[in-house]
Amino acid sequence: MLFDSSLRRDLSRNFGATVIVLVTIVMTILLIRTLGQASRGSINPSEVLLIMGFNLIGQMTTILTLSLFITVVATLSRMYGDSEMVIWFSSGQGLMRFTGPLLRFAWPMVLTIVLLALFAWPWSNQQMKDLQQRYEKRNDIERVAPGQFQESGQGKRVFFIDKDSPDKRVGKNVFVYSEDGPLESTTTAEQGRVEFHGLDRFLMLESGQQLLRNRETGEVRVTRFQQYDLLVDASPLGGPQDIASRQVASIDLIRQPSAVNLGELSWRLGLGLCALNLMLLGLSMSAVNPRAGRSYQFALALLTFVLYYNMVNIGQNWINNGRIGFMPWMVGLHGSVFALAMAWLLARHQNWSLRAATRNLQIGKRAYP
Repeated sequence: MLFDSSLRRDLSRNFGATVIVLVTIVMTILLIRTLGQASRGSINPSEVLLIMGFNLIGQMTTILTLSLFITVVATLSRMYGDSEMVIWFSSGQGLMRFTGPLLRFAWPMVLTIVLLALFAWPWSNQQMKDLQQRYEKRNDIERVAPGQFQESGQGKRVFFIDKDSPDKRVGKNVFVYSEDGPLESTTTAEQGRVEFHGLDRFLMLESGQQLLRNRETGEVRVTRFQQYDLLVDASPLGGPQDIASRQVASIDLIRQPSAVNLGELSWRLGLGLCALNLMLLGLSMSAVNPRAGRSYQFALALLTFVLYYNMVNIGQNWINNGRIGFMPWMVGLHGSVFALAMAWLLARHQNWSLRAATRNLQIGKRAYP
């Protein structure tokens, strides 16, 4: 009981600290990236925090997996360095005995990772896609801010208004520049208002003029008007959009087992298996070499995580392209890593080593020449 409680208490403390550090780092990176997207006009600046939250939810699977791995390596490495492992080994607690407390500590995190990957990951991706599409589908008038030149969604018009009304439908001192093939038109008006004719949205300009120029012929025509109807958006309601596999619900991936859907499913299920295997690998590689220092274990752990995580991503790509099947890849990758982790753990538990085996072989040769 003392063994289990002390080990799980150390693991909980290190896990909480690791999650806080990694979440802070990821949020800083997401903030920089999201602000860059907002400055380019890809997302709504008023929805920066919302998009950051959805992004963070999607990244929590990777954060929790890495945090669990680092926690196991850091906790056991400290116990080796402070000679606590010698005490536990002397009391009859072998290395295999650590698997029980580790599994009892890790199963809630592993379950959380699986649930996040299966349900929260596609939901957060779908929410971000909806926000981006809703922002991109705004009509040209909704993009205009008073006192600023604003490009239209298709990049073929530039709008400017001096000031607008509270309902965003009437503007003063309107300027519109547009291109249509070789034709360039510059339209100015004292006032403009938005009206709907059926499903079409028009900008009704009053008391202005339009300069039309043909870039190929150089012909210029100036027209004055009292009222001019400018088509702004012929179809404010967008059609159906293609849904990427990362936005598809997990149950739909199973119901429609195409190559792309199976590849996405292998990634989602692989994160939970990855967390379990990394926990066992962390138990095996956590011994501290006084000559190498503790940084050696953390460097090896980081390399192991990057390699394993990239293999999960590579497997998704291979399944998408039909180079390998779903079950052969899942069994081949995660099964081989599990076998490697258990073999390494058993060798550490029995104190097997290549040096000891070589020394015993030499002693045997000397005893029986």
